Amino acid sequence: MSPQLVFVIILALIFEFLNGMRDSSNIVATMISSRAFRPQTALGITAIAEFSGPFLFGVVVAQTISRDIVNSHLLTLDALIACLIGTIIWNLITWFFGIPSSSSHALIGGLMSAVYLSAGAQGIKLQGLYKVLIALFVSPVIGFIFGFIVSRIIYFLARNATPRINELFKSGQFFTAVGLAFSYGANDAQKTIGIITLSLIVGGQLNNFTVPIWVILLSASIMALGTAIGGWRLIRTLGGKFYKIRPVHSFATQLTSALVILGASLGGLPVSTTQVVSSAIIGVGASERFGKVRWGVAGDILTAWIITIPASALFSAGIYWLVFLARK
Repeated sequence: MSPQLVFVIILALIFEFLNGMRDSSNIVATMISSRAFRPQTALGITAIAEFSGPFLFGVVVAQTISRDIVNSHLLTLDALIACLIGTIIWNLITWFFGIPSSSSHALIGGLMSAVYLSAGAQGIKLQGLYKVLIALFVSPVIGFIFGFIVSRIIYFLARNATPRINELFKSGQFFTAVGLAFSYGANDAQKTIGIITLSLIVGGQLNNFTVPIWVILLSASIMALGTAIGGWRLIRTLGGKFYKIRPVHSFATQLTSALVILGASLGGLPVSTTQVVSSAIIGVGASERFGKVRWGVAGDILTAWIITIPASALFSAGIYWLVFLARK
């Protein structure tokens, strides 16, 4: 491997570590705030399940990232370097301020701008890009609707239950949280797997889009490590700023998010775990009472979602221009 290719892989793994650290909050925030599990227990269970996700559910999402949205024969390693640096910068900014923005949006925004500057419009496969963007923007709406419906169904089934049912919702979160972690590993880890596979093709190490097992193993391990450390700033945002999370809210949120993310993963669609979980939390709370949700916090997060793609695109474009174009 060339030093440049090795650098791309290192940057991709840094992105995955930060992604795991940030997005661990999406899975464990409601578990912790509902007092179903202690923080370290929740993070440990989640890390193990996330690591297993790509091995259990395949790498269809990785193939979408590496094959369907850019023309690899027009792509350069310079573009991938600019994409990853710009994305990492944006993720660090949002992590520092505790904003649960989307790493998936950031990656797509950074990739598109870097590819456009390096190869022009012909470097982007519009049909694949449209599919990815539709999945990214529709999945939160589905998360909200499913969260609302699932919560209403749970309340109906438990309408005559005693307060002891909260113990059932607490213990049941082991299964819903593991399911959510599996689905997260089957989707988010594959974005880095796809980027590394793409870099191996561009760097001449692969002739097709077959994902090497070492790429899966390395990406899943780094993501699990980031998850085990945890993103405590974002855990506080998702765990309590929308409304006071009770066991029933946590159970319904995790079940909803797992179904939406796993369905997208099996269809090869990259989605934002942050968006799906956040919208599911809001949908679950709104099903009980619309006034229950602190909509100002939800509005701040929505703003972050909207600006993430253009912000990461600008960062990546700026890196590409400063480092690669300005020297020519």
